[in-house]
Amino acid sequence: MLANVARHWARPLVFVNQVGGQDDLLFDGSSLALDARGEVIARAAEHATDLIVVDVDTGRGTVRPLVESDARSALDALVLGRATTPDAATFPRAGRAFGWHRLGGGGLSGRAGSGPANVLGVSMPSRFSSDHSRSDAAALAAALGIQFRTISIEPMFAAYLEALAPAFAGRPADVTEENLQARIRGGILMALSNKLGALLLSTGNKSEIATGYCTLYGDTCGGLAVLSDVPKTLVYKIAGEINAERAVIPQSTLSKPPSAELRPDQKDQDSLPPYDVLDAILEAHVERGLDSEALQAAGFDPAVVADVMRLMRQSEYKRRQLPPGLKITGKAFGTAPLPHRAGISG
Repeated sequence: MLANVARHWARPLVFVNQVGGQDDLLFDGSSLALDARGEVIARAAEHATDLIVVDVDTGRGTVRPLVESDARSALDALVLGRATTPDAATFPRAGRAFGWHRLGGGGLSGRAGSGPANVLGVSMPSRFSSDHSRSDAAALAAALGIQFRTISIEPMFAAYLEALAPAFAGRPADVTEENLQARIRGGILMALSNKLGALLLSTGNKSEIATGYCTLYGDTCGGLAVLSDVPKTLVYKIAGEINAERAVIPQSTLSKPPSAELRPDQKDQDSLPPYDVLDAILEAHVERGLDSEALQAAGFDPAVVADVMRLMRQSEYKRRQLPPGLKITGKAFGTAPLPHRAGISG
């Protein structure tokens, strides 16, 4: 677009972009200077304040290298947003950053702008938590150099089940008991946030938020939804970028099948399509506006499309109650719905 403007008027063009976060918006820097032919002669850094010099008469300037991958760019954007959003400035400590909740269990952190000393990771195991999830959580905290605490939810979960037993009599266990665990964890983390003055970051990613696979008043607790516009498949790619710098996320966390670990042998794919299929449908529907018929014409299984559309529709009330998120894609779930596209903001 900028190159076309420069060529049309046969004049050099300088495009200056803001850097930082404002509520859910992220401004990525990457200021540009182009010559009269539309060729880039200067480019500033992405997701960082920068000073570059350009001489439009000679067509020479500082050209910062482009970020190599979308995952790397997304990681830099999320770190920038975490560090510069107003909520982040209000709370001097980060309660839970990035929340590898669906990857490794617990309330743990990936990266935070406030530094390791101000980040608290909390492991909250129940009877369904696997040994490797517990050990992965401790290993992640140690690798990050953050504070780490274990608070078992088992006594509280058992007390809830006992108190609710008369009301639940004759009814089999179902998602109610699963959600109860997530809500106990959310209550614990909110209590720590209040007591410690720490900002709690909610854990749901875009794939989970789209389909309602995140517990209201549990996974959705917090003041900033860092991953709310990050599809699950991109979460794994971002994790790979983090480990490329320094191996901090245990490989077992990344290689095991995703699970909320709220019932025996639970897997995300028990309730959802494979994430590569789900994310492709969501990208086509949410970001490119393809309806059910167009999705089927594009080759997606009609039954899977119908199920995803149903999950999206019935989860809108959850999305309306989410904390603010960080927008990194063309269209994100938000509080300003567009006509006929409830809960999606451009």
